[in-house]
This record gives sequence, C-alpha cells and structure tokens, in this order.
Amino acid sequence: MPSGDIAHAIDEFVEWYCSEPRLSFSKTVVVRYRMHLESRQLAPGTINLRLGAVRRLACEAADCGLLSADLAAGIRRVKGVKKLGIRLGNWLTPEQAKSLWQAPDNSRLWGKRDRALLAILVACGLRRHEIAQLTVDHLQQREGHWAIVDLVGKGRHMRTIPMPDWVYGAVSEWMAAAGVQGGRLFRKVSSASRPWGEEVTEKLVWHVVKEFAKRIGNDRLAPHDLRRTCARLCRAAGGELEQIQFLLGHISVQTTERYLGCTQRIAAAVNDKIGIEPTP
Repeated sequence: MPSGDIAHAIDEFVEWYCSEPRLSFSKTVVVRYRMHLESRQLAPGTINLRLGAVRRLACEAADCGLLSADLAAGIRRVKGVKKLGIRLGNWLTPEQAKSLWQAPDNSRLWGKRDRALLAILVACGLRRHEIAQLTVDHLQQREGHWAIVDLVGKGRHMRTIPMPDWVYGAVSEWMAAAGVQGGRLFRKVSSASRPWGEEVTEKLVWHVVKEFAKRIGNDRLAPHDLRRTCARLCRAAGGELEQIQFLLGHISVQTTERYLGCTQRIAAAVNDKIGIEPTP
C-alpha cells in the first residue's frame, strides 16, 4: 500500500492524465507531466516526489502485465529536476496563523470541523495524511496535558505530540457538535450540515487549507507550510530545537533546522546594515 504522499501524488497524476485525451502511458507523456509540474512553479523536491510516484506506478503496472517492460523502462528514465540551493518555503506570521484557523464560520458544523483541523495543523505540526488518519483514541492526557499519543507517521515512526488547551477546546467543540465519540476524529459534512462517512481524505485537508489561505490573502500556502509555520512559531516563542524535533517527528535535527531556516536570517538579515545605506 503506497504511503500517503505517494498515493496523493499518484492521484494527482491520474487526474491530470484523464483531464484530456492523451497518448498511451509512456515516457513522452511523463515528460509532458514534468513540464506541467514545472509550469506550476512547484519546488524541485515536490516535482521529484511526484515523478517518483509515477515511476512506481509504471513498475507496478509492468509487474501486473498492464504495461510492457520497454515502456516501463522508458518512464523510469525520465529525469527529475535538479535542486539548486535550499528552498525555505512559505510560513505564516503569528497574526496570519491566528487569522487562518479562525477564518472558518464557527456557527456552522463544517466551520467547527475546519477550525479544529486548521488549529491542529498550525499548532501541532501534523502532516496532512496524519491528520486524516487521526482517531479519537489518539487524544489522551499525559502529565496533566492533552496530547496526540502514539501517532504513527512517516516511515512508520511513532511519536506523541502535545496539544495546547485551546486546540483541544476547538476539537472538543467539533466532536460535541458532530456527535463524534470514536473512530476517526474528522468526518465529512453534508450540505444539510450533518456529519457523514467515517473519515476525511488528504485531498479534503488540502482543499480546506487552500480555501482559507486564500481568504487571508495567501494563495500559495500548502498544508506542509503550516508544519513549517508551527516549527518557526515554536522557535520564536523560545522552544528548544530538540523539543521541536520531537514535535515534528524528524529523525535528523538537520531536517528541523532546515524547517526553521536556522542558517539564514531574513527578518534581521546580514545585509540590512552594511554601511552603504542612504542617509535618512
């Protein structure tokens, strides 16, 4: 079973492939898809992740006899995009982050859900597949503090994430209004403002973030940018690097440092005052 990121990448490729009549699944089509991804100005890492998912799809299709070995080999030869430098990505200021999670209409059931969902993303730093798989049983108290306990994330690594009281308050409000007592924490909401189904998808999480990001004037924000925002806000509030690493579930502290942009300051940039500024 593909991981959440790979499954999402395959879904996106299939959606693009089916959007208009195309040639058979081949190297030429995958090159066109790479050009499509580049035209969207996605990060090289994002493009390469999606191309890797397409290569995996080709291999599995060949193994099942649905694609010839020659076509699969051609698809595997499609090169990824070179990474130049380190991309810092997007993140929100405290004011923007607060405006984001408070943007949904709290008088509506879907608004209560989306507020709770956004609050967890921005304050707890979950990945979108992690929040889609979150269950009521994950919410427990540890040392007198609410937490998301024993969450299995990327690479099957397990971690426990502290949950601020205000976030738990938003979650509790959603659970009470939707009558959620067990199973997955988040559910779909019908047009009649009633919960339905047993879970939400990663795509729904994506659309919730994109919708309310646009409302606060940021149309380039993605769910993973809220994970980066969480790291930066924690650091700015005096959080220890090691604790932020635990929070995000990074195996390497260097990954956490990249999220924080520790090697480069922008707010107080090194070239702000270098002696050649115009006199006030």
